[in-house]
Amino acid sequence: MTRKKGKFWPYIRPLIWEKAQELFQEEQVRTMGTDFKGITAERSELVEGGYFYTAKLIVLANIYRLKKGCLTVEEEEMMRRAGARF
Repeated sequence: MTRKKGKFWPYIRPLIWEKAQELFQEEQVRTMGTDFKGITAERSELVEGGYFYTAKLIVLANIYRLKKGCLTVEEEEMMRRAGARF
């Protein structure tokens, strides 16, 4: 029996890895104080550091929010920051 390839996870996994890399780089900038956009972590580092798990939660939450017609986590955070400035 051959396993049928799904549509959900093959689309979602690359988004999770991309978000995990983004979270890693944001932390590097915060902790090191310089621009580390060129540095990328190995996948094993992203998993061990908890970036993959956090990214998975964010990506899945964003998908759920978009289906419900709500703002994504990032959009909501931007709105909160913009509201705090004014």
